[in-house]
Amino acid sequence: MRMSRMLFVVPLAAVVATFAAEPAPAPPVSGDWPQWGGSSLRNNTPQAQNIPKIWNAGELDWQTGLWKGDEAEGIKWVVKLGSNTYGSPVIAGGKVFAATNNAGGRLKRLPAKIDLGCMLCFAESDGEFLWQYSAPKLASGRAHDWPDQGICCAALVEGDRMWFVSNRGEVVCLDTQGFRDGTNDGPVTDEKHTAVDEADVVWVFDMMDKLGVRQHNMAACSVTAMGDLLFVVTSNGVDEDEHEVVPAPEAPSFLALEKKTGKVVWADASPGKNILHGQWGSPACGVLGGVPQAIFPGGDGWLYSFLAERTGDGRAQLLWKFDCNSKESKWIHGGRGDRNSILATPMIHQGRVYIATGTDPEYGEGEGDLWCIDPTRRGDVSPHLAVDADGKPLPMRRIQAVDPEQGEVARDNPNSALVWHFDRHDANGDGKFRFEETLHRTMGTVAVKDGLLFLADGSGLFLCLDALTGKPLWNYDMMSGCWSSPLVVDGKVFIVDTDGDVTIFRLSREMEILAEELNMGTTIYTSPVVANGVLYFSAQTYLYAISPESK
Repeated sequence: MRMSRMLFVVPLAAVVATFAAEPAPAPPVSGDWPQWGGSSLRNNTPQAQNIPKIWNAGELDWQTGLWKGDEAEGIKWVVKLGSNTYGSPVIAGGKVFAATNNAGGRLKRLPAKIDLGCMLCFAESDGEFLWQYSAPKLASGRAHDWPDQGICCAALVEGDRMWFVSNRGEVVCLDTQGFRDGTNDGPVTDEKHTAVDEADVVWVFDMMDKLGVRQHNMAACSVTAMGDLLFVVTSNGVDEDEHEVVPAPEAPSFLALEKKTGKVVWADASPGKNILHGQWGSPACGVLGGVPQAIFPGGDGWLYSFLAERTGDGRAQLLWKFDCNSKESKWIHGGRGDRNSILATPMIHQGRVYIATGTDPEYGEGEGDLWCIDPTRRGDVSPHLAVDADGKPLPMRRIQAVDPEQGEVARDNPNSALVWHFDRHDANGDGKFRFEETLHRTMGTVAVKDGLLFLADGSGLFLCLDALTGKPLWNYDMMSGCWSSPLVVDGKVFIVDTDGDVTIFRLSREMEILAEELNMGTTIYTSPVVANGVLYFSAQTYLYAISPESK
């Protein structure tokens, strides 16, 4: 049962003033889409025109799993991935990069029956397979590297270098050209396989070996960068047996590495023993209030911001932290409580940070929270502070921050950075909260364009809110679960559910459906992206490139 909430909201005049005080960052550059969200701000709103709103994806043969393109329309090309795909594609430098598993059996030496994590590279022009990075599964099995799940992130690409986190808990740097450029880039130059369809490894940093990290089930961070620093969530989590103890509480949760070498610049283990389950979110970074900030979603349900620079003492410099749960909420293993972690990626827009809460989708549905945060404050900027019966501050706790039965209370925080909060809205004024009036747990990242915020929750409710105030404007029930985040482009808003149905709306304060139930033929866990005027979907087993010029 949802516990009572105390809500603190900044007056609208203050909201307007703070938004106006921070200059808007430049919009994403039209063209390549080199990381999850397009840039380190993580706002999936590329600039493009003539993005199609209707196509026919063809069919998948239910017996063979092969794509049948006889009836397809508007498809530029289709390529087979593995059997499970969780990371959206990245497009840069004339290449498309997609993370998956080895069920596609691309390399002769590694047939499809061998379970691996894979990063595949294709030609942007026609989908020609170029090379594959192959990561063997960890011997510890599902405790750290769940079978058949492959690599579960989106890569970051800059020039001829790319970075990602493998299923083995390794941060990997590759040469985007592979061995097709005739060189073996180092410092790693002892690869056993150097054929043109193999990946050229530049460096590897093993977080499990070097830092003692113990990811729960999988490492899944989509890294980002600012300057020469690479920012990583390590996925450190609880044990596999009881799900109650963090086996490596002192291991880092957040990292800054040198992009060129993989050397640790600083690390932080703030969530420590309070990690609820796993840490599968990804960071964002940007200059906020004149200060470069790296913002990390913690597995304890807190959002953390650190100085996105090298520090004099080699330690992470915390700028602020924000509790994304009510103080009375309680964590119960299996999703039966109302305390959530954060699987989404924070998004930065016009000087504000947006984040929504959720948990492992296997834990079922539940209610969530959406927060808009002012990142210019410092310290504990949560809406409330936890204090005991005598008014003394309580330490951060894993299960429940405030236990009312012990006389503990949550009091307003005068240093709160909350701009607005949304979790429910009694639209018809009947004093009850129906399904469509409630925000549910989500893994989705928000997208904001023209003052409108879009978010899909895990229960399949797609919402449009006023980005300035958090006022709900409209919602749409997809009638299916959703793991994806919205794409806003060309005056359209795209969202896809786990049935593989794509729904397209007009970018508007009033709901207008342009197309619905455009089925991609298979489950989709990823988010659509656009690069160089082409729309991409990484479905569970196939990657689709969609273009209006295609026959």
